Amino acid sequence: MDIERHAGRMAEDERQIIAAAETLLSGSINSQRSSYTQQSITRTPDIILSEDLIAGAMQNGRMSNVRRFFCLFVTFDLLLTFLMWLICTMIAGESVESAFVNQVVHYHIKTSLFDIVMTAVCRFTVLLLFYALLHLDHWIIVALSTAITCAFLIAKVFLFDWSTCSQPVFQVLLILTSFILPWVEAWFFDIRVLPQETQARNWFRNFANNERAPLLRGATSESRQYTGYEPTGTFFTPMDSSDGSDHEEESFRTSRRLSVANEVFPSKPLAKLTPEMIEDYKRKANVLVQNCHDLLRSEDWQIENIMSNGDIIFYMDRPKPEGRILKIEGIIEAPPGILVNKLFDEVELSPSWNRLLTESKKLQCIDENTDIVYQATSAQGGGIIGARDFVILRHRIQYGNYYISSGTSVPLKSLPNRNNVVRAENNLTCCAAERLPNEENKCRFTWIINTNLKGWIPQKIVDKSMSTALVDFMSYVRKYMDDM
Repeated sequence: MDIERHAGRMAEDERQIIAAAETLLSGSINSQRSSYTQQSITRTPDIILSEDLIAGAMQNGRMSNVRRFFCLFVTFDLLLTFLMWLICTMIAGESVESAFVNQVVHYHIKTSLFDIVMTAVCRFTVLLLFYALLHLDHWIIVALSTAITCAFLIAKVFLFDWSTCSQPVFQVLLILTSFILPWVEAWFFDIRVLPQETQARNWFRNFANNERAPLLRGATSESRQYTGYEPTGTFFTPMDSSDGSDHEEESFRTSRRLSVANEVFPSKPLAKLTPEMIEDYKRKANVLVQNCHDLLRSEDWQIENIMSNGDIIFYMDRPKPEGRILKIEGIIEAPPGILVNKLFDEVELSPSWNRLLTESKKLQCIDENTDIVYQATSAQGGGIIGARDFVILRHRIQYGNYYISSGTSVPLKSLPNRNNVVRAENNLTCCAAERLPNEENKCRFTWIINTNLKGWIPQKIVDKSMSTALVDFMSYVRKYMDDM
């Protein structure tokens, strides 16, 4: 009996200890979760841009997506009202001609429902005039149209002669629908259109005003925050672990390279190039080099910005499909031939020093100066520009006083598209190093780029992001050569 009582007390003590431990652990987790949630609330808007922000953006002064939806809904309101009036007419046994004569020509508020259609026409005209053509950013017009419509419909209910309708179900539905739709329009414009456009306008203004704002706002590690794929779960760093841990970064990059390699590159080797394909690639490479040299010697460049370290950003606007071409020039302490050869030969090492890239791999070698490479970039522009990848034909050559490494996108059917990554096109890229007089270990380095990022992206964000990428690339090249 004593043994049983002792065993019972031990079991009871054990249960109490387990309960106390669970309570303590639960409190610790809740405290940590609360702290993490608070950090997420303050950080997330700076890192990930919502779809609302994109929907409220106006590209080149054109109507935003959310305002366009509002205008489509106003059009739907008019068409639905007219359709229901036609149904009411058909059910009453009238033809369209007789209904037009009775309800339009000989209109009377007690017997005609066509005034409800005319109310929708007026509402449609006024709302599109102010919000589509004049682009008004105030709720007063939609509020007035809703108030006037509702006041008219309430009066219509009392003045209409309901005894003339044998089955007034559709007439009732017509009035109710005409009463509800204006309220939906007023709610949508005030709750969705105005806030989203204001948020997008403020964000773009802040982004454009800050010339050197980081493309990945608030990100502690660009390669970790935007890697071109979506995580399968929710992860967070424990409170006591240090941010940017070397082991964490190293393990992440290793797993990232493995996942990208398994996802992108096929298990079977790429098809062998035929002599016709090789000749075609070489012909494209020769044309590409000539285009690059023409751009290097062109006098059509206009200065966009001069950086504090002396680097100069230029731009050149051409008709579609080329569009805007960007160029940056700066002095780098490195022999021109060695610089270009390093960038060309060690392309697979680029992600280790060029933080704009997440993956770089040589796919096919055509000759010692011509090849095809695959490169992937992380998200840019605060997350608006998602991850992109490129299949690029490259060629290097010494052309006059320039050492040139040029590139252009080529189709490669054997390389599949990746999930959550857009296959973009480099119309032209050019890295050129020019000898300086009486300087053996310095050169004037130029990077020219003309890229079609694909997808719907505000042009202001594209221009800003590409300009920032130019400056970042120059700083990465300088550091890379210094380390060498």
